[in-house]
Amino acid sequence: MSEGLKILCIGAGYVGGPTMAVIADKCPHIKVTVYDFNQVRIDQWNSDVLPIYEPGLDEVVKRVRGKNLFFTTEEHPHMEEADIIFISVNTPTKTYGMGKGRAADLKYIESAARRIAEVVKTGSKIIVEKSTVPVRCSVAIRTILGACSEDSGANFQILSNPEFLAEGTAMNDLNKPDRVLIGGGDDEAGQAAVEKLASVYRNWVPDSQIIRTNLWSSELSKLVANAFLAQRISSINAISAVCEATGADVSEVARAVGKDTRIGPKFLQASVGFGGSCFQKDILNLVYLSECLGLEEVAQYWKSVIDINEYQKRRFAQKMIQTMFDTVSGKKIAILGFAFKKDTGDTRETCAISICATLIEEGAFVHIYDPKVSKEQMLADLDAFIEDPALKERIPKLVTVEGSAVAACNDAHSIAVLTEWDEFKTLNFEEIYAKMKKPAFLFDGRAILDVNTLREIGFDVFAIGKPDPSLTSEYY
Repeated sequence: MSEGLKILCIGAGYVGGPTMAVIADKCPHIKVTVYDFNQVRIDQWNSDVLPIYEPGLDEVVKRVRGKNLFFTTEEHPHMEEADIIFISVNTPTKTYGMGKGRAADLKYIESAARRIAEVVKTGSKIIVEKSTVPVRCSVAIRTILGACSEDSGANFQILSNPEFLAEGTAMNDLNKPDRVLIGGGDDEAGQAAVEKLASVYRNWVPDSQIIRTNLWSSELSKLVANAFLAQRISSINAISAVCEATGADVSEVARAVGKDTRIGPKFLQASVGFGGSCFQKDILNLVYLSECLGLEEVAQYWKSVIDINEYQKRRFAQKMIQTMFDTVSGKKIAILGFAFKKDTGDTRETCAISICATLIEEGAFVHIYDPKVSKEQMLADLDAFIEDPALKERIPKLVTVEGSAVAACNDAHSIAVLTEWDEFKTLNFEEIYAKMKKPAFLFDGRAILDVNTLREIGFDVFAIGKPDPSLTSEYY
């Protein structure tokens, strides 16, 4: 059923690029084209240095690029010939107008739909929502396509096919998905469209793992999945504060709780907070949806997940300042990690931005190292986050991006681990300690280091959810 199909994806970002690369790799009989208006991004996809870092992505792209996978800024001929058109564009949280700070900004979705209607004048096309969208967004897409193509002979079927990718493991998530979710219309044409898309995935995904639902269930399921995952992180992070105050160890608590088969062990790793492009955006979308439906208690419940996340970041920064004698002014602080998680270069909503901004505001000299985030990206993120014009001007003076963790830590007053990169676990902390100011402070925001070993070396250590020795010494 998928033999000879042609697929076009609008959007060459974190979702569109990897997803289309895997489809092309698994379906050599399908021509896959990825369109984006950004020439620089397309040039990167066609080069040896891809615009995003994802383990395993380079190999797949190089294997199929130029064979049945193509990246282009020319949309017209590919849109006309495509049987299936994926819309995989950005849907950020609105920063203006109605729903500011909560609702998803759908201007790129609308723009893509209007462009499809302008170009496609004949034939039948399946339009697939790949972007994360609010419930019933498909109605808006159908309305736009219908209104803009009244006089044409084109026919459109709208499907929802949300992605369930975790950055850092996206290629494995695509190659061996827990499930593929496809939502479509209940009529015969809608169900035929669902099966045509399912036939693409069946080239490597068992049919038993392809879930068919109506459009609204599919759209909502994506938001709910991310909300549930973020909820677990905020739950264990809230408990980490209790652990620090009582002498309990959050890792031990998480292990004990996770052994309960009703709960399970995943997403129970306490940290300085969650980040990334999806969790906060999707929860805010769910909050706004609930408010619009008059479900205020539901909205407040989900908003509390974000409130705890902000509290955790704020609490960590305050702990750093309080521990360092209530002032970091003029002190060098090494920041290890700027990406929101390991194995990605993505900095969207990373906890490092707000923590670094707090330290900059307090007058600290912040020296940052991350193996996958560029200097330009770090400075741009901080400039966008900091609103005070006078403070913006101080960024070049107070922020230094280093080429190694050792360089960042040299002569520093303290170290803050904000991303769980594996290389940080194997650093020679004895040598690092010898070259730091004393007392040397280490703040582990990911709880990945051996606290006892670090204390034996001489560090004054704070780790998320780990007990203070003063609270446990009376028992040992």
